[in-house]
Amino acid sequence: MAGFAGLCWSGLAVSGFLDALAAGSPAPAAGSAAALTLAQAAALCAKSARLSVHQLTAAVADQLTHEAEQIRATAASLIDRDPLAYQGVLEALRRRADGPGDGGDQDAGVAAALSAAADVPLRVVELAVPVTALAATLAADGNPALRGDATAAGLMAQAAARAAAWLVRINLAGVPGDPRHARADALLASIDERLG
Repeated sequence: MAGFAGLCWSGLAVSGFLDALAAGSPAPAAGSAAALTLAQAAALCAKSARLSVHQLTAAVADQLTHEAEQIRATAASLIDRDPLAYQGVLEALRRRADGPGDGGDQDAGVAAALSAAADVPLRVVELAVPVTALAATLAADGNPALRGDATAAGLMAQAAARAAAWLVRINLAGVPGDPRHARADALLASIDERLG
């Protein structure tokens, strides 16, 4: 099976990424799409902050821009990290299918791979929290001409978080007591409260 290492979906043109997303291959998939949505939300926050110098002061606008750009870069890196994590799941499933015996070791390998694969979408949920905070601040106090952009950024971050939290639940379905279930739920609740 060909691996995903070395593949860079985040560097594709929009049409190329959409073609890859729609293709009949395992990756990129929903985790990459959620990460891209979050990166776009952070980019809209950066734009709104840059164009809110007169409303926020230059220092505050610069600080918010810097924060948004850092999150954008991290979220963009998750576009490529998610397929790599999922590759581990595919390889563990293949080993289980090919392996002899009762499959106990192979089942443990699949469970470990699914657990590792939950970390990337959980990171998307975590990053969505500060993006929604930025978006709410910019919608309330930033340039009124960009209120729509800031509000859209918050809604996009919320959607990315909800999609990513669903992926966390799927990957951790076999371990309902895993604390990442509760963490994702708590983060979603804080996002929903902020966006009211």
